[in-house]
Amino acid sequence: MEVKQRTAKSLVSRLGSVSDNTRADALRELRLSTKHDPDIRPILAECGAVPYLSETLYSNSHDLQENAAASLLNLSISSKHDLLSSPGLLDSVSHVLRHHSSSSSPAAVQSCSALLHSLLIVDTLRPIIGSKRDIVYSLIDILKSHNAPPRSVKDALKALFGISLYPLNRATAIQLGIAPVLFNLTVREGRVGILEDTTAVIAQVAGCEEASEEFAKVSGVRLLVDLIDIGTGLSMRIKENAVSGLLNLARCGGETVVEEIRKWCLAESGFGVLEGISEVTENGTEKGKGKAAELLKIVDSEFPRIVGSGSESECGSSSGVDLSENHRFVYLTFDSS
Repeated sequence: MEVKQRTAKSLVSRLGSVSDNTRADALRELRLSTKHDPDIRPILAECGAVPYLSETLYSNSHDLQENAAASLLNLSISSKHDLLSSPGLLDSVSHVLRHHSSSSSPAAVQSCSALLHSLLIVDTLRPIIGSKRDIVYSLIDILKSHNAPPRSVKDALKALFGISLYPLNRATAIQLGIAPVLFNLTVREGRVGILEDTTAVIAQVAGCEEASEEFAKVSGVRLLVDLIDIGTGLSMRIKENAVSGLLNLARCGGETVVEEIRKWCLAESGFGVLEGISEVTENGTEKGKGKAAELLKIVDSEFPRIVGSGSESECGSSSGVDLSENHRFVYLTFDSS
């Protein structure tokens, strides 16, 4: 461990060098070290690497920016609190994300989004990151871009999912225009993996009172119902996400939303929808089965209504429903960069 201490101190010292070449070499070495040596990650964080890496995210050099972002992502696996307690980290991440379509390196954008996803595993960090409206806006803007690489879209979705796990952040995302962006992505996106991630975020942000009005503007209920229809042949995960989204809307949106959900589920093509919900009750995850059964009781007139206007504990409070288990976003699955 003494050797690692000396190595870490040497690397951090070189990061502060006045020589551009020395800094660049140190960054490359640090990226490799944090990728291949988990033991050195917390040591580097303790030795003060994070402020230098954060500052480098402002660099005009894509090579430097990419190495710094990847190193921060690697460090976040072991040193989440050390990273977020470093002054200016979120500001530098926001800088990279804001310029995703201009000066930022696409690889750095992806690493910064993945870094947020990694930090958001910690419950207490979700309100801190979610309060940074510029970060939330930039992640949404990545989804709007038709030129964004698929990897950037997936990483942005995962970050937004982590942000929306904290109920009070959902209203912020809705206010910043996430609803039309997500549903537009759902309509235009043919790649199953991205569609699964998109519907997972939709289901999360549906869990606030502000969602029903914005979802109505983009025919959100009808689109979610269409995703459940057994004729679409979509994956079970997408169907579970759509079920969760409708259930959250019903819980938080009141009787008007419940009636709209019933209307579309029982429309001419309703048999395929009801069959799709029933399929989830039989073949979904344990949480998914329960949610699908609850949704069936809402839409089938033979069952009593069990959802009212939504309660504070379910719709946008700090103790709101956590759907992450149902959506199966798997944390800590990203590879070291």
